[in-house]
Amino acid sequence: MESAIEVRDLVVERGGRRVLHGITCTVPTGTVAGLLGPSGSGKTTLIRAIVGVQIVKSGTVTVLGQPAGSPPLRRKVGYVTQAPSVYADLSVRENARYFAALYGLPAAVADRAVADVGLAGAAGQLVADLSGGQRSRASLACAMLSNPDVLVLDEPTVGQDPVLRVELWAQFHELAARGTTLLVSSHVMDEAGRCDRLLLIREGRLIADDTPAAVRTAAGTDDLEEAFLRLIRERESAEVTA
Repeated sequence: MESAIEVRDLVVERGGRRVLHGITCTVPTGTVAGLLGPSGSGKTTLIRAIVGVQIVKSGTVTVLGQPAGSPPLRRKVGYVTQAPSVYADLSVRENARYFAALYGLPAAVADRAVADVGLAGAAGQLVADLSGGQRSRASLACAMLSNPDVLVLDEPTVGQDPVLRVELWAQFHELAARGTTLLVSSHVMDEAGRCDRLLLIREGRLIADDTPAAVRTAAGTDDLEEAFLRLIRERESAEVTA
């Protein structure tokens, strides 16, 4: 399958306000795609539409050839929300083993996932006692257990120290090399260069859907943050002219 995620003319309204304005984009299979934009730009709404939990006004979202949210996708799509999605009154290890059991997986697989996200030393701690960054990693470990074909991560590196951020991105690319498609949202533009493909979004409109190299070329700068700003200015100028 050439594209794991396909979004066509997606319009979403929430509370009577349009938050996504006809978004069209694709995420190729086996890549790490970055969904980047400032807070409030529509990243989480687009993610919710892709995992099938967002009511849409019009347009289509297809994941692995199926409409987003279809029952066949439940074991094929992993989703890590911004808020930790693990049980606070269980330890990291207990959470991972619980979710592993739901998939019929042995405890050893759960323990390996905990180690993979750098929490082996905190495996026995209650999630309630963890830092925000550690809780996010615990959620990531649980989402990775089923080896999903598509893994959607909403701001997974927020609150993580620089060393761990580098390790997490390396892990994302390792998963992609094994065939997993990852969509990773972030408002930190210095993470854009770590992606195979970029979806740049602002005020519910897609500014770019291309490789980092192509985005740099289109904007005429090697600085991806500056490229984003230039593309925004070009769009605004075109809208004024029109």
